[in-house]
Amino acid sequence: MNVRRRLIPAALASALGLGALTACSSDSAASGNTDKFDVVASFYPMAFLAEQIGGGHANVTSLTEPGQEPHDLEISTQQRAQLEEADAALYLKGLQPAVDEAVGQTGIKTKIDAASLTHLEDHGTGGHAHEGEEAHAEEEEHARDPHVWLDPVKYAEIAQGVGKAFEKADPDHAADYKKNTEALVKKLNGLNGDFENGLKNTKSKVFFTNHAAFGYLAERYGLTQEAISGIDPESEPSGARVRELQQEAKADGVTTVFYETLVSDKTAKTLARDANLKTDVLDPLEGITDKSRGDDYFQVMESNLKALQAALGAK
Repeated sequence: MNVRRRLIPAALASALGLGALTACSSDSAASGNTDKFDVVASFYPMAFLAEQIGGGHANVTSLTEPGQEPHDLEISTQQRAQLEEADAALYLKGLQPAVDEAVGQTGIKTKIDAASLTHLEDHGTGGHAHEGEEAHAEEEEHARDPHVWLDPVKYAEIAQGVGKAFEKADPDHAADYKKNTEALVKKLNGLNGDFENGLKNTKSKVFFTNHAAFGYLAERYGLTQEAISGIDPESEPSGARVRELQQEAKADGVTTVFYETLVSDKTAKTLARDANLKTDVLDPLEGITDKSRGDDYFQVMESNLKALQAALGAK
C-alpha cells in the first residue's frame, strides 16, 4: 500500500508515555534472548494475536508504538536488531513496507505473513492510473485491502494459521498454543455472531467513514462503506466529492460521519456540519491508546458495533 500518512514519531510517543499503553512490550531490551518464545509483531492486531495464542509461553513485542499510525512506520537500527534476536516475526505484508523489507532481510527462522493466511481482496480503495504492464501489476498489488482484522471471520482464519506456525516453531508448547488458538477462534466466532445479529435489521445499510478501512466488515455484514478520503485519511476530498456525499446522505438515510482516533477528525466534522449529520468514532483498531473505546480488540469491536447500530438505526 503505497500511502503516506502522518504519525507520531517513536521518540515523541515514548516521551508522551504512549509506550506503556498496550500489554505487549515495545522495549527492545526485552524482545529477544529470553527464556520464552520471543515474537516481534508489526502492529497491534498482530501483537494481540501473538499474545492471545502465545499466552504465558510467549514474550511479545510490537514494532509500532501505541499512538503511532502504523502505515508509515520506519524501522530503526535497534528494531532491526530486535528482529534478528527474535524467534518469530508476525506481520501483515503490504501494510507496512518498511516492516516487509526488514523482515525479508533478517535471518529470523519463523516469518509469519498474516496476509498469506487468508484471502486479501480489492475493495477499490487504493491505486492510481498508470501506464504499462509493470505499473499495472504494482497497482494491483497495492490495491489489495489489508484491513482484514476488522472482519472477525478473516481474523479467525489468520489466528488459526498463526497458531499452527507457533506449534511448529515451539513444539514443546504446541498443545497450549492449539488450545489458546481454539479459545480465540471461539471468541471471534461469537463476535461475528454479535455483528450478524446486531446489524441484520437496520434502517440504512450505508455508512460514511473518514477513510476506507472497513471494506471487509461492510462486505461481511451486507453494508456499504462510503469513504470521504479513500484510503488516506489525511487527504482532503474534492468539492464534487463532498456534494456527492451530501446527496447520498439524503438518499440513503445516512445520519452519521465516522472518524477515527489516530488521525484528525477535521474532514469528517466539516462534512457532517455541511450536511447536517452527526459524528462518531469507528475505530480501525490499528492501535490502542487512552482514546480508544476499550482496552483490547474485543472491547473496541463491540464499541464499533454499538456505534454502527446507532448510526444505521438498528431495530
